[in-house]
Amino acid sequence: MEIIRVGMGEYKTAKAPALLVSFGLGSCVGVALYDGAKKIGGLAHIMLPDSSLTGKRDFNPGKFADTAIDYLIAELRDKGANTKKLVAKIAGGAQMFQLKSENSVMMIGKRNVEAVRKKLNQLNIDLIAEDVEGNYGRTIEFCCETGELTVKTIGHGIKIL
Repeated sequence: MEIIRVGMGEYKTAKAPALLVSFGLGSCVGVALYDGAKKIGGLAHIMLPDSSLTGKRDFNPGKFADTAIDYLIAELRDKGANTKKLVAKIAGGAQMFQLKSENSVMMIGKRNVEAVRKKLNQLNIDLIAEDVEGNYGRTIEFCCETGELTVKTIGHGIKIL
């Protein structure tokens, strides 16, 4: 089985029986999109909620919730996925550091989760499972054969979504 690593700010697609893996999600959100009929999946490792404040010179669409999902969908379509049948599973968005106040600007994990949910909703993609927020990191594995998203943590066990 091919194992494809998806690093921070990246998005990749694959067909069964491949496994898409993203390590060390803290405040980042992993977004898995899947066409179960064709067994084609994609995974994005999103770092920030919104691309509007970035410069255009070194723009990386994979970093941002508002752009990474669009690019991931285009790549899935190119691989043969039916984009009208995609479903989503997400994990991550933790608050990794203790905050002195509830300043929402510093709550990157929560903002990432909200931005991902909003974007999926705008695109009419059903969010069918999630393991988000908290204060601990996650490593995720998305199986293109089964559509299962395995979430591994230290101290919080393993979940299969």
